[in-house]
Amino acid sequence: MKTLNNRMAVCFLALAVALVTVRAAENEKKDEKKTEKGDAKEVAVLKTSEGEMVVEFWPEVAPKTVENFKKLAKQGFYDGTAFHRIVRGFMIQGGDPNTKDASKEQLYGTGDPGYKINAEFNDRKHERGVLSMARSRDPNSAGSQFFICLDRAPHLDHQYTAFGKVIKGEDVLLKIGEMPVAPAPSGEMSKPKQRVDLKSAKIVPADSIKLK
Repeated sequence: MKTLNNRMAVCFLALAVALVTVRAAENEKKDEKKTEKGDAKEVAVLKTSEGEMVVEFWPEVAPKTVENFKKLAKQGFYDGTAFHRIVRGFMIQGGDPNTKDASKEQLYGTGDPGYKINAEFNDRKHERGVLSMARSRDPNSAGSQFFICLDRAPHLDHQYTAFGKVIKGEDVLLKIGEMPVAPAPSGEMSKPKQRVDLKSAKIVPADSIKLK
């Protein structure tokens, strides 16, 4: 009788373990689905006065930088700003909140969201279409300003945080890059002769965008 009871106890224990394993597997699948839904791939649609550009993000190499850009975009921080610096064959720069106010032209290039973020230098190369964070001499001084490369810029690799790339609207990028410029206060030929607006920066699901 004791042997029979022992066998029954072992069977019940095995059944209990099996049920726990099945439930754990079901919960894991539910969690995976929630994660997939919560982490759905998103892109940025940059609507400019010269047309639209769509940018994909690289959270795998610059997660905090991507998170910061998305947060600001969703807050409408970039809406109504301008690309205040254009260097032909190099890059276009924007994201300064001061550019919303024409009377603050002397301050263009100095604005930020009121805080700084740490650099996330990585192995992504700075080439045409790459989105990267602008900063001062301090590596950890980026805030909201960003630039988009017009061509390969190897001297920026591992020195600036690349965090995305234009996947649609390269013609718009190049059009902005060819805009006439005048000397900036620094003497650099980079001040647009006519305003190039960033009308809005919207974060949308990637599958909502037709690339062709």
